Amino acid sequence: MAGKHLKNLLNPCSGGELAKIVRRARDLGALTDTLSNALPAEYAGAIVAANVRDDGDLVVIAASSAWASRLRYETDRLLAAARESGVSATQCRIRVSQG
Repeated sequence: MAGKHLKNLLNPCSGGELAKIVRRARDLGALTDTLSNALPAEYAGAIVAANVRDDGDLVVIAASSAWASRLRYETDRLLAAARESGVSATQCRIRVSQG
């Protein structure tokens, strides 16, 4: 019975606060995948995560400082891919993963 209750808590269709968090995590994962797929194959693994802030900043988290440097040359491509997926992004910022 506890397993069934937990499944309901994690169901993004249930409408609760936890459901909003699960839905947001899925959306950010999908955005990260979209951006990664927009890059050449040799960039596989360069992007750890991505987010869009309320002010329209697309924030891309790079796996290392070396990847961040390379991704900064790809910001136009990343913005275009985000916009094509329905994200209203106005500028792209590249950050380095801290972990």
